[in-house]
Amino acid sequence: MVESALIEETIQNQKVQPDPGLLNEKPNVVLFQDAQIYQNNHLVISNLDLEIEEGAFIYLVGKTGSGKSSLLRTIYGEIPLMHGIGEVAGFDLRKLRKSRVYKLRRKLGMVFQDFNLLFDRSVEANLMFVLRATGWKEGKQAQRRIEEVLQSVGLRYQAHKMPHELSGGERQRVAIARALLNEPELLIADEPTGNLDPDTSDEILKLIYTLNQEKNTTVLLATHDYRLIEQYPARVYRCHGGRLVK
Repeated sequence: MVESALIEETIQNQKVQPDPGLLNEKPNVVLFQDAQIYQNNHLVISNLDLEIEEGAFIYLVGKTGSGKSSLLRTIYGEIPLMHGIGEVAGFDLRKLRKSRVYKLRRKLGMVFQDFNLLFDRSVEANLMFVLRATGWKEGKQAQRRIEEVLQSVGLRYQAHKMPHELSGGERQRVAIARALLNEPELLIADEPTGNLDPDTSDEILKLIYTLNQEKNTTVLLATHDYRLIEQYPARVYRCHGGRLVK
């Protein structure tokens, strides 16, 4: 009986004291602690605590005016963080100067509902414009990267087309390809299906979900379409009553 008790105690100790060398915690891409999010000097989210680990897929929901967009804009450096702790892709938001915001954004990919493509140039030229703006030189390496991202979004043979020749869903796929060019640590999608019909919305969310599952791309996606969340379940945070609720 004594031996049995000792064995049971040993097993329990092993369960609660795992070998630290075997732990595999993923690093955080986004971290907020006791932060305050403002919009035009108006407090919209208080006491914000949020951790998004590498490879996570996160939905952000909430009514218009709940602070959802302000939180995203704080994450990509458009709105300064004045109170609390905030870190994104290794950058301390409290110490981030306006002159260095572009360095943060090089580590982020951003997709919006309005596509924001340059309509006077082809799909390929749109992507090459972004590469040049982020320090790439035109050449075989840049061309190869464009082919890779177009392949990943199912537009391998659309590089020569102009944006007006594409459907709404195809334009959003180009916008996603553009966001992936520099292998972002975080893909931010702000209502990426807001201007699309239901079937096309399904296709776009399936694409983003697949990128997360197969490429381990960390995704933060703001949406008001709960139907899509039901189809592709993941962790959900809601902006409500000045707080962020899991």
